[in-house]
This record gives sequence, structure tokens and C-alpha cells, in this order.
Amino acid sequence: MSITKHNWTKEEIIAIYNKPMMDLLYEAASIHREHHDPNVVQVSTLLSIKTGGCSEDCGYCPQAARYHTAVEGNDLMSVSQVKAQALRAKSGGSSRVCMGAAWRNVKDGPEFDQVLEMVRTINKMDMEVCCTLGMITENQAQRLAEAGLYAYNHNLDTSEEYYKEVISTRGFEDRLQTIENVRKTNVTVCSGGIIGMGESIDDRAGMLVALSTLNPQPESVPINALVAVEGTPLEEEKPVEIWEMIRMVATTRIIMPETQVRLSAGRMNMSREGQAMCFFAGANSIFAGDKLLTTSNPDVNEDMKMFEMLGLNPQKPFTKVVQPKTIEAKDSQFQSLGEKPKWSRPGHIIERNLEASVKGK
Repeated sequence: MSITKHNWTKEEIIAIYNKPMMDLLYEAASIHREHHDPNVVQVSTLLSIKTGGCSEDCGYCPQAARYHTAVEGNDLMSVSQVKAQALRAKSGGSSRVCMGAAWRNVKDGPEFDQVLEMVRTINKMDMEVCCTLGMITENQAQRLAEAGLYAYNHNLDTSEEYYKEVISTRGFEDRLQTIENVRKTNVTVCSGGIIGMGESIDDRAGMLVALSTLNPQPESVPINALVAVEGTPLEEEKPVEIWEMIRMVATTRIIMPETQVRLSAGRMNMSREGQAMCFFAGANSIFAGDKLLTTSNPDVNEDMKMFEMLGLNPQKPFTKVVQPKTIEAKDSQFQSLGEKPKWSRPGHIIERNLEASVKGK
């Protein structure tokens, strides 16, 4: 059994990434089989519970209010609406519901209380619950944990160096602080990034250094291929080649052997054969459903046909970590503090982000 290493260097990771493909695949598949059932894939459904109107300037995101995309904003969904979507996801084979809200950070108040009720509701349905709500404080993480949250997603997106070329409204250190706040609870961490934003292999390795040197390493690492949306600063970026995704998945598997590597955004542009190669290389988690927040995703029935063809089985909920208990709001030990944390705003100018914000006005 291989031992998890927490001191990977960028040079080591680049060397793995650039290995001859057959050697890379063999090593990744071998490590994958040491730590996971190669014929089991965890299936999640990603649900946008509050869409659009975000104040951030992330260059890849069509939900940023400053860009002119076709995304229609929606207020926070009701608990009953979310429950209905969760029931649909469960019937389609998903074991986890991940709820995303287009917020810079969580603010204490009625909307966060509503999200906590959503978490309680889904956990009682015996499904894993994940949230991606932006930056959160330690107290907010504790309240989510009490409600029964299984995982919190907070992607690093890219390397610390290239981060400054994509986002100017928040700092890389805020991402790490949020992950640290989540780690003070029993909630698992989901954190990965996006390739195809114009970054170098050096940047991809830098992101993996940041993730792999966390101790413990994230329980889930999504690898996203950029979906270039018209109206965003990155609308002209060329699609990622499938070989790049395979190399990224394989490298992630080798350096984070116990992590669930999630094949995330960009699957619409991947053939079944390409996805099969990613599963062989160590991917063992996907998002199912026709939407990933605001971008297209393969139909769940098509995914199930692919699973049948490849002999894959959906992972049952709470296979890796025991189901958290749900504590009702009235019994909670952690109450709203009305916090107003000062998350950073670097404020440097990214020319392509600025140009996209005025284009189409």
C-alpha cells in the first residue's frame, strides 16, 4: 500500500505529468486500485440554489454581475424546491447533492438559516450534502456541520501565481483560510480547480502542490475543463484537449491516492472513450444532471448508459465517511454571530476582465 506524501514539489509533479502516457496511466491505475474499487464511481448532482448577480470578477464565471452573459439571475430557492430536486437526483442514481450559491461569502441572516434547513432536509433523506457558498468563517462552518453537512466545496481554481491573472476581487489566501475553517469541523473538504484558462503546466502543477501539501489532503478534488462562456473574459480560450484532462486526472491520482478525483465541468466535450480513459486514470466521481450550475452537462440517462457499458456502479452514500448527525436549529450550540469578516480585496486590474465588464453595455 502506497503512503500518502504531503511534501510534493512542483518539479516532482511536472515530471509525473510529463511521463510517457502509457507509463503515466499504468502508475495512476495501479495506485487507484490500491485505494479504491475501480468499478465504483461516486455520482453527485450540482444544484444552483441562488444564481447570478455575484460581485466577484472571476474570469471564467458567467454568474459575475459585471459580465454580460445570457445567465438569468434567480433568488434563493425554497427548502421545498430543493427537496424536490434532491428527490429527483436520488431517483436518478446520485448519492450526493451539492448546492451552489453565487455569493462572495456567507452572511449570517435569514438566507443562511434557509440554507441550513436545506442541509438538514437532504441529510435526513440519507444523501450526502455538499455546499459551495463562497468564503465562510469558523462559526459558519460549525453551523453547517451541525445541520448535517457532509462536504464543503471551495476550489483553489489554479496556482497562487496565476490566480492573480484570473481574479482580482479576492485573495488566494482567503481560499486557504476557508478550507482551514472547514477543517475545524467534521465536514470533509472538496477543493480542486480549472484547466484551460490560459495557464501553463507549471501553474497546473502549482495548484496540485497547494492541494497535495494540505494535511489532510482534500477528500474530493474536482478537475474542471474550462467551459468558455460568451461574455466572460475567457470566452476566446480554446477547449482543453482530452489528453490534457487525462494527464491531469492521472497526476492528481498519483499524488493524492486516497482522494476522490472528480471529473467535473467540460464533460459535454468529452467522448465516452475519453471519459473511460479518465476513469482508468483514477477519476472516480462525476457530476450528473443536465446542468452544472449554469453550463450544460451530459444527461443522467446517458451517464447511466455509459456506466452500464463500462461496468461501473454508482457509489452508495456515506461509503467513505459516516453519515453526520443533524442537529435541529433549536438545539444548536452555535448561533449566528452576525459576523462581518474582512475578506481581502486585492484590487489589482486584470485588463481582460475590465474589457469584458464594459463590452456589450
